[in-house]
Amino acid sequence: MRAPSTSLPLKLDRVGYAAGSVEILKDVSLTLPSGPPTIVLGPNGAGKSVLLRLCHGLLTPTTGNIRAGNLPVSTEQTALVFQRPVMLRRTALANVTYALSRLSSQERKTRAAELLARVGLPHLAKRPARRLSGGEQQRVALARAWARDPEILFLDEPTASLDPAATHAVEDIVREIAASGVKIVMATHDLGQARRLARDIVFLNRGRVVEHTPSEQFFTTPASPEAAKFLRGELLA
Repeated sequence: MRAPSTSLPLKLDRVGYAAGSVEILKDVSLTLPSGPPTIVLGPNGAGKSVLLRLCHGLLTPTTGNIRAGNLPVSTEQTALVFQRPVMLRRTALANVTYALSRLSSQERKTRAAELLARVGLPHLAKRPARRLSGGEQQRVALARAWARDPEILFLDEPTASLDPAATHAVEDIVREIAASGVKIVMATHDLGQARRLARDIVFLNRGRVVEHTPSEQFFTTPASPEAAKFLRGELLA
């Protein structure tokens, strides 16, 4: 288990984000506590990816503010894994080692090997990372993010392009990272995955938070017509 967090709860106060004249997020207020994973759901274009980038510190809100504990949000305490992670032109092991610069050379090798084993890839340590399958690259990316010892790990549709076997492997890793004390905040379009992983659901539509509720309540008794339509598989205007 990691040490007690200084970045949680993560608080968003009336956050908005615009790209030129296009408002992508509007008046988002959220409090994300420590504990099991929070899943961000919503139709395409709802603002899920932008929300994660704002929370990670890659983007700056146009309006409002985000606080990690009592501090401004910072990429030093968080990590972000994209749907299509970028692999360095190095081996799988070297990709993980790259995230461990704070350690000595021997400690980096030992820790990187340990993390590759935890994501089920010790046999591919010397394989060029860019020659791995999509699922294997995603597992390397998770190991590399985990190596940073983040307090919050943001995952942006990490299984969107993967087959069921690779998706199962990634979900197992997500559960293990969460069990280690890292707060997971994950965007997905997969309702089954959200049911399997979430403690609570943030439901976005057209850049606004429509619901933030416990997972079981969201799936059994959604409070908004938008969420009910989304769960029925209907298109949202």
